[in-house]
Amino acid sequence: MNFFRKYGSRIVIITVTIVLIVIIGFTSVGRKSVSGIENVVGGVLKPVTKFLYSIGDKGTNFIDSLKNISSLKEENENLKKENIDLKEENRNFQNVVGQKDYLKAEYEMLNNKKYNFVSAEIIAKESSNWFDRFTIDKGLNHGLKNGDTIVQAIEGTNGLVTEGVVGRITEIGNEFSKVVSLIDENNKIAFKITRTQDGGMLQGNLDGNMTGYMFDEGADVKVGDEVFSSGLGEVYNKDLFIGKVIKVTEKDEELLKTIEVEPSINFRKLYRVFVISN
Repeated sequence: MNFFRKYGSRIVIITVTIVLIVIIGFTSVGRKSVSGIENVVGGVLKPVTKFLYSIGDKGTNFIDSLKNISSLKEENENLKKENIDLKEENRNFQNVVGQKDYLKAEYEMLNNKKYNFVSAEIIAKESSNWFDRFTIDKGLNHGLKNGDTIVQAIEGTNGLVTEGVVGRITEIGNEFSKVVSLIDENNKIAFKITRTQDGGMLQGNLDGNMTGYMFDEGADVKVGDEVFSSGLGEVYNKDLFIGKVIKVTEKDEELLKTIEVEPSINFRKLYRVFVISN
């Protein structure tokens, strides 16, 4: 009696299981319909089976959804990277297009050079709209010295490419140099008018141009004349393009003829220059 009380429930479960297995074995061979007992059991188990199947199906769909989300996320990251790369390529293309005239002039200057040039990038400038004072990434270790002339390739009115004066080195270190440009108020350069060879002296002013005077008050100078460095004083190399005369003023009381010159260099858009190292 104690044995049945202790193990009664297990005995019942085992007995029922055996009976069901035997019944299924006997009724599963050569039949076209299920038995009455199977109908009863199937009806009882139907909600459970349906519920378990629903959970399994939803689980499978959930796992598939997770896989799809992961795939979409990876695809989205790839598209973002591709978009960034395309934007970078577009910027580089626009940069080349924007500099095409300058790059062409630079190429011609380097292939028809009469000087030894050292290419330099501008790495800093003073806080103004103009590049009147700036720093380049070359110095003593690159063969430069204090006082060297800085130029940029310029296409003249005759279509020929020449060296346009940018400025000169005033301070130098091993890996950098500080440059004072033509338009700085403290910078002066001796010039000559190519049409007449009359000379004078120019210095920078606040509006980005240069003003100066002719050595000879009777000099033949007019608006549009091209101005080149004369080399007087040996501060700058000679025969470098400075700019064009945009204004001529005669002061009879001072026996002086003054001029204003627009520089050949765009001092708002400097990024690379060349140092004449010889």
